[in-house]
Formats: sequence, C-alpha cells, structure tokens
Amino acid sequence: MKFRICMMLALLLIVPISAEAAGSARAWLDRNTMQLGETVTLNVEVEGGSASQPDFSVLDSDFNTLGTQSSRQMSLVNGSASSKTVWAIGLEPKHAGSLTIPAFDIGSAKTQPLVLVVTPAATTRQGAAGDAIFITVNAEPLSPYVQQQIRLTVKLHFSVDLSEGALDEPAIDSAHVQKLGRDKQYATNLNGRRYQVLERNYAITPEHSGTLQIPGLNFRGSALDNSDPGSFFRRGRAVSARSEELDIEVRGKPVAWGNAPWLPAQALSITDETTLPDEVALGEPLTRTIKLRAQGLGFEQLPELEVPPIAGADVYADKSETRTRDDGTWLYGERTRKFAVVASRPGTLVLPEMRVQWWDTSNDRMETAVLPEHSVRVVAAGTSSNPAAGQSSAGDATSATPAPVANATPIIYPGAADTTSAQRWRWLSFLFAGLWLATVLLWWRSRRKPDPQPMRVSAALGGGGRDAFLRACAMADLAEAERTLLAWARLHNSGVHNLGELARLLSDPDQGQAIQSLQRVRYAGDSADGVASHLARAFRSGLAWIQPTNDSASASALPPLYPPSRKAG
Repeated sequence: MKFRICMMLALLLIVPISAEAAGSARAWLDRNTMQLGETVTLNVEVEGGSASQPDFSVLDSDFNTLGTQSSRQMSLVNGSASSKTVWAIGLEPKHAGSLTIPAFDIGSAKTQPLVLVVTPAATTRQGAAGDAIFITVNAEPLSPYVQQQIRLTVKLHFSVDLSEGALDEPAIDSAHVQKLGRDKQYATNLNGRRYQVLERNYAITPEHSGTLQIPGLNFRGSALDNSDPGSFFRRGRAVSARSEELDIEVRGKPVAWGNAPWLPAQALSITDETTLPDEVALGEPLTRTIKLRAQGLGFEQLPELEVPPIAGADVYADKSETRTRDDGTWLYGERTRKFAVVASRPGTLVLPEMRVQWWDTSNDRMETAVLPEHSVRVVAAGTSSNPAAGQSSAGDATSATPAPVANATPIIYPGAADTTSAQRWRWLSFLFAGLWLATVLLWWRSRRKPDPQPMRVSAALGGGGRDAFLRACAMADLAEAERTLLAWARLHNSGVHNLGELARLLSDPDQGQAIQSLQRVRYAGDSADGVASHLARAFRSGLAWIQPTNDSASASALPPLYPPSRKAG
C-alpha cells in the first residue's frame, strides 16, 4: 500500500500540468436583471495553473463593491491533473440602466463582457400584513399638549431571514426624541403568516404647539436566499420598507393655567424622604430631603425646589440631585434636594408646606401636589427641664439681705456739748476706713492671676466663612466642615494650618472639645453621631480667640502690705 501511494505521488510530480499560464476563463452573473437598490454576485472562473486575481477596480464607476471571496480546486483524473480558481464579488449598482461588465484578462485567458439591466427601484409603499417585510408606527396621544410626552411605538415585521439591515431613528426638528429601553424581539402571527417583530419605543416631547409631523421611517437590509446554499457570496437580495408619516396636532397651554411652570404629566408627587422628629435641640440641624417625581416628564422640565424663609431658623440648601429614568414606555423625571433647617431660638418651629401645580393629562385638569407643614418643638440645649430651678435662684437673689456683723459692740454717744466734734471724727473714720478697704481690694486684685478673656470674632465679621462652615455642619459634611472652619480661621489668623493649631488658639473649652471630636472622626474612625451639631453650636457665635496678655498688666499695682522678710546671710 505504501508503495502504491509513493508511485502515485511520483506520477503527480512528473505529469506536466497543462501550462503555467491560465488555460480558459469565463464570467457570469447570478442574474441579469435587477432593481436599483438590490445586489448581484459576479463570478469569475479560470482553469489551468496558478493565476492572480483580476483587477476588479474597473467596476468602480458603475458599482459599489461589497466584498470578494475566492476558492481553488485541484483534481486528478486518469493521471491527468487539473486546477480551477473561482472569484465571487458582490456588486451594488450605483444607477439604473444597461450596465456593461468589461472583459477581464487573466494570464493568457480572457473573459467575455457581460450586460446587466438595472431597473429603477419600485415606489416604496406602506407595508401591511402579508408582505415579507413592513413597518407599523403608532403614536399616543394624537392630540397632546405642548411639552407632554408622546409615546411612539415602531414595529418592524419580517418573515424572511435577514442577514443585515438598518432601521431609521425618528428625527424631528421641533421636538425632543429619546429612545426608551432596549429593543424588543418576539414572534407573532398575522393573517396566517408568522413574523418576527423588532419593536422600539420612543418618547417625543413637542416644543411648540401646532402640527407636528413624524416622517416615515425607512428600513433597508438584505435577505438570505436559502435556495442557493452553495453561493460563494451570501449577502442576499436587498429588501426595504417604509412607514407612513404621522401628523399630530399639539395643543398649547390652557388659558387658565397662569404663570406657574408648565408641567403636563401623567402623575406627579412631592414627598419628604426623611422622618422628621417632634423635638430638636436648639442649634441641632434638622434635615429635610424633598423629592419631586413626575411620570411623563424629564427632570429638565421640573422646577427647582425651594423652601420659603422660616421665622426663627436658618435654611441651608444643598445642590439638587436629578435623574430621568424610563420603564420602556414612560419617562420618569426626579429632582431631589436636601435642606438643613437650624433653629435660632427655642419654641415651636413650623416647617411650611410646599405646593407644586401641575396638569393631569390623563384627566385633563389642573392639580396641586402638596407637602404638608410640620411643627417641631425646639428646646434649649443643655438646660434643665425643671422650671423650679430658675425660680429658686431668682428668689434667692431678691431675698438676699446683708449678713449681720458678728460681736458688734454698742455705740456710746457723746454728750451734747461734743456733738459737732464727734460727727467730724465719725466722718473722718468712715473716710479712712473706705480708703483702707479700697487699698486692700486693689492689692488683692493685683495679686490674682488674670484669667484670659476670650476675644470672640462676631458672626458679622465671620462673613462667608462662617456661613459656609455652618452650611457644612447642617449637611453633616465633616470633611467640608474641617475645610471651611480652617478657611474661616485664616481670615483672622493666616498662621493657622491645621485643627490642632486652631484648638490651641481658642479660649472656649467647648470649641476645643468640638475640634477634638472632629479630629477623632476624621482621623481615628470614631462615630460621627452628633459631631456636626456640636460643631455648629460651639462656633455659631464666632471664633473665641485667646486675648494676648500684657506682662506689665500682671505686675502688682501696689507693693505687698507685708513684704517677705529677707534672711541675713
């Protein structure tokens, strides 16, 4: 067996192949007549020895070339070897008419020219059930208000195998178009024929009243021809479809609407996302997270959330968080904003209601979304809730009487003859006694070590630095609180570089403790509960700087009454 295989290989090597150059060549088209917009395959075959690919660039003037494939086949029959090479190229005519495919020179062989008849493309019509491919478009509602969402549904039905294709996106100059969700694919039966369906949904928001025209949408693709499985180039025949145009009458705002922001929505709500307490300590920030939601509107259409001024409180507003999501059918716009409310006096704090006017498009009427008011009791921080304490101290102050003098000696009045002299000596005694008491008092005060008095920077002098710091505390943003506190301090002392240095320059123990709490949270991982409110309470009235002391002022105003004796030595 091995000997026979070797002999056959030897014969192949010594049998001459017809020629190095090509022996014969031919060319043909898979069809000779077609419509503009379709594709055709040109096949070129050459027999004989190796041959290089023909120059297909001569077709560029009349055709778009879509790709080339090639194959080579060799055979041995009765000791005679032969070879064949085939090229297949996809062509798309650029224009209608009788197009000539020129002859191709392949070595010593040459193909015959070919003629392809290209007819104009048929007028595109709206497809319907029964066609191999068609598009349906549905819009709802057909008479919307300006800026109201129109739900547009586009469905491509096809009963052929598509190898490729592209479906137009709606393009409307006077409206905003947004695709909703992902494409949906499913199967359906129409008039006894099974179709594959590609569904797309869009939200169209008209920007002006009047007639809104949605142009027809085109689909162009290629369908595979399963009856020709041996084709080298299986791009398939071109297929296309077009939807009908839609005219929508857009209404303007109702006359009775007024000047409020126009909000035509399917549904709208305003809610407080936080649970508000019934009682809060004075200076403790009260945070409200208010969310405005609308079905059928993007967040860009929603107004900015604002809290009206509140008597007896400062309001700090954070930046709004916005987003627009969809469920494949509707837009859902959301606008969320945090407000920190810090009471400035004890008592009842009333958080006012918030109202948003909107137009209910499902019932075609005006509605108002309301966030009700909420009352909070504000109590003084660190004070006793027992009123008797204050009353007893007040009573002590009013009932205080001078203490009686211990061991008082009786006064012996002189006789009538010495009355004038006695009165003179009495007044002189009072005068010297007063001077002596004043001298003792001055000496005692000079001997005391003077307590450093805080030099507190008022809120007015703090300016924007204080406001930014309190806003950060109200939002419980401790990183921002540290940054703004240092920036505030540097407005008055440029040498402050960190929290430790600032704490050493402050005289208020509560401010020092607040800074220590902030440092433990920021750099030691301690709990942040209550730290922001502690900072706000400690620094609300300003920075309490240590007042520089004068050495000369600490010197004794008078020499000591009994100077220490010196030991002889």
